Amino acid sequence: MSESTTVQPPVRTPEPAAEGPHLTRSLSNRHIQLIAIGGAIGTGLFMGSGKTISLAGPSVIFVYMIIGFMLFFVMRAMGELLLSNLKYKSFSDFSADLLGPWVGFFTGWTYWFCWIVTGIADIIAIAGYVRFWWPAVPLWIPALAAIAVLLGLNLPTVKAFGETEFWFALVKIVAIVTLIIVGLVMIFTAFHAPSGEQAGFTNLWSDGGLFPTGPMGFVAGFQIAVFAFVGIELVGTTAAEAKDPEKNLPKAINSIPVRVMLFYVVALIVIISVTPWREITADKSPFVAMFSLAGLLIAAGMINFVVLTSAASSANSGIYSTSRMVFGLAQEGDAPRKFGRLTRNHVPANALIFSCMFLLAGVALLYAGQSIIEAFTVVTTISALLFMFVWTIILLSYLVFRKRRPHLHTASKFKMPGGVVMCYVVLAFFAFIIWALTQQADTLQALLVTPIWFALLAVAWLIIRRRPGHLARYARFQEQLQSDKNALADAQAPAGN
Repeated sequence: MSESTTVQPPVRTPEPAAEGPHLTRSLSNRHIQLIAIGGAIGTGLFMGSGKTISLAGPSVIFVYMIIGFMLFFVMRAMGELLLSNLKYKSFSDFSADLLGPWVGFFTGWTYWFCWIVTGIADIIAIAGYVRFWWPAVPLWIPALAAIAVLLGLNLPTVKAFGETEFWFALVKIVAIVTLIIVGLVMIFTAFHAPSGEQAGFTNLWSDGGLFPTGPMGFVAGFQIAVFAFVGIELVGTTAAEAKDPEKNLPKAINSIPVRVMLFYVVALIVIISVTPWREITADKSPFVAMFSLAGLLIAAGMINFVVLTSAASSANSGIYSTSRMVFGLAQEGDAPRKFGRLTRNHVPANALIFSCMFLLAGVALLYAGQSIIEAFTVVTTISALLFMFVWTIILLSYLVFRKRRPHLHTASKFKMPGGVVMCYVVLAFFAFIIWALTQQADTLQALLVTPIWFALLAVAWLIIRRRPGHLARYARFQEQLQSDKNALADAQAPAGN
């Protein structure tokens, strides 16, 4: 699991080359890592962790550690698959190749919808952060302004986007590190807030222990916490635009889950040590609350600005991802052909504008009078469920890969640790998360409406699957499936037969 892992050129499965315009490899290792970290560290930590702490208390620390550990294996499975065939542009490609064209269709559009829903959550959060300074401003105004800015940031070249997101994410990381340092200083100097609370690590267990809300409180913490990790798989959508993918993808895949988990765990330990967990409410950022309760309102304002830009950064990464996913779907005939066109700077502008239009749903939610946390909880639960579907498809693709193409696994220099066994462990964990979502009324509501999306996809697939292009793709899939079976039979046949 070392970041220094080197990957030799893999044995490739022959596939027809993609026709039409293609994306350029302009993203370096630093771009890839910061895009994924920037996408993952956003509203799930800055806004959602407030509700998670209020539900689980200090045990939220273990919640984030467990989720981060499990998702590391999803990342490694994705990495081995992407590097087994460098024609794969994303996990939508390998899921279609290994599980069938219809799975690629479902995965690609579901991942697009994942980031649309996440972007809506980010837009809702941005509107809430602006209220910190201007309480009287209608929530829909900053939400609409944010969408316009995000569209402008994504229309230049991919390298320009990579640089913009690099600095966005770097500011976010520096802010979190600064918050941790300031919090540690407050802890070690036994800082007293004006209300009388004293900062100290004892706040982690002095009020009801590490599990003050009991087993079900601990379980409830997983509902929102899983949303905090959505986006770590963003590295999988940069594969077609990554420089030297055999070298840079393994580095990013190894480091991103660990870094995200460390940021979350250390930051939450500091927050709960400075601010007693019962003082943290679900409807406000615990980062802002920490400085507000400490009487440092100027610092609270600065942190609010940071978390606002953080939400914008996360949405920015998501819009990048959705536009590339729609572009890939269009090239495969799973989306209108106009979304497969590029500008002269190799940016899929039509796909980009299409995705931004759907973010207006966040403006509509706020305009309809939804409270920040109610809208945020429903939207993030739907998002987490859809991301778990994508993560599940990655694991199922890996299981089929191991069965059908063992020679590629043997040749791989970036094998998934734990292999098949860990796939089943993580799948069982996802089943546990879905059960946890049934335990609260607001998350259960989101769980019940999510199947509507898959019903819509099923109808769409039934309409397009009879088109000549899709029939040809299915025929190629069947041929490749038979070829894999024949190769496997030949490899298992006794020598001399």
